Amino acid sequence: MGRIPALISSFLLLLIMATTWAERENKSSSAGLFWSTAKEERDLVHKAGPSDVDDSATAAAAAEDIDGGFSSLEGMLQWAIGHSDAAKLKETAQDVHRLSPSELKQRQMEIKELIEKLKMPSDAQLMQIALDDLNNSSLSLEDRHRALQELLILVEPIDNANDMSKLGGLLVIIRELNHADPDIRKISAWILGKASQNNPFVQKQVLELGALAILMKMVKSSSADEATKAFYAISSLIRNNIAGQQLFYEERGDKMLQDILSNTSMDIRLQRKAVYLVGDLAESQLENIDEAEMPFFSDHSFLKSVVNLTASTDLDLQEKGLVAIKNLLQLRTTEPLVFRDLCGLSDALEKMRQRLQDLMLDEYHKDYAMDVEGLRKEVELIFQEKLGKEVRVPT
Repeated sequence: MGRIPALISSFLLLLIMATTWAERENKSSSAGLFWSTAKEERDLVHKAGPSDVDDSATAAAAAEDIDGGFSSLEGMLQWAIGHSDAAKLKETAQDVHRLSPSELKQRQMEIKELIEKLKMPSDAQLMQIALDDLNNSSLSLEDRHRALQELLILVEPIDNANDMSKLGGLLVIIRELNHADPDIRKISAWILGKASQNNPFVQKQVLELGALAILMKMVKSSSADEATKAFYAISSLIRNNIAGQQLFYEERGDKMLQDILSNTSMDIRLQRKAVYLVGDLAESQLENIDEAEMPFFSDHSFLKSVVNLTASTDLDLQEKGLVAIKNLLQLRTTEPLVFRDLCGLSDALEKMRQRLQDLMLDEYHKDYAMDVEGLRKEVELIFQEKLGKEVRVPT
């Protein structure tokens, strides 16, 4: 893609720097003018790139509510910088240092006139350009990557995700899931995950287009990055979506989860995502008590694979495992004796307590270990209360 002239991004940078100069001059006439450091320039370029915010509340909080198009000059600048050469931007910044205030003011006027004449394209138009590129069979691999990266940025606001669906973009992205290049498949899955996050409209469209089965196959990829992005997309598709969760089960999602959780050689990122999804699905069940529970929530071997995570050396995985167990224990069909006798939850919680006590002696891990211990105690209390109720049931 890259159809916006480099001149625009350079001029936008000049404008923001000129504005910064004017603001700083107004704030402190005695201190004189000063410019952004090289670190600040690098930070600005870094902020323009996409970030992987894919787990639950973190991902939702990171998404901005943008109404389409460039809502501000800063948004326009971020986009332009993200599609410019970092070395050239730095060189431009150095050139600006040599301009006088009057020359900068003149540049501001020129930039204002240029923007008015160009009428910067809306997000929907930019997405259409990227999709047209992806539909071009002769497009180079590099340009295909670029088009997908641009969509990855553009699709994050929910309105943009909806617009991409209306443009027929979801079908284009799903087609790219079968591309021979693993990076193309990875970014395509990432886009679907972002577009589907807390978006019932897009979730429904993607599920109806048959993407779930493809994504589940991608989770088995030898590329850990591809597998984790595919899993992220799956989680986004079925989270808070009863129909999606049912389809997930029909596609043997329970087996996929158990295979991930029980495989000690599995990439730790994938295991974290898997157990987090288990906890999320159980929580969804608690919030939708009228819906039929997932059958695998009562499967003994599946539950044991979750309990076994408490023995992991990874504290984050242990914590996510505890959250999943906590939610599973509160389901109405949960059999506490199964957790005690077949899953060994009592012993697992006690061993975990001992390990956390040792970690509390380590100043570096003390605070985190105390937080996890608080969660462990909460799980133990829920377990004992439910176990006590079952034991007291009259024969």
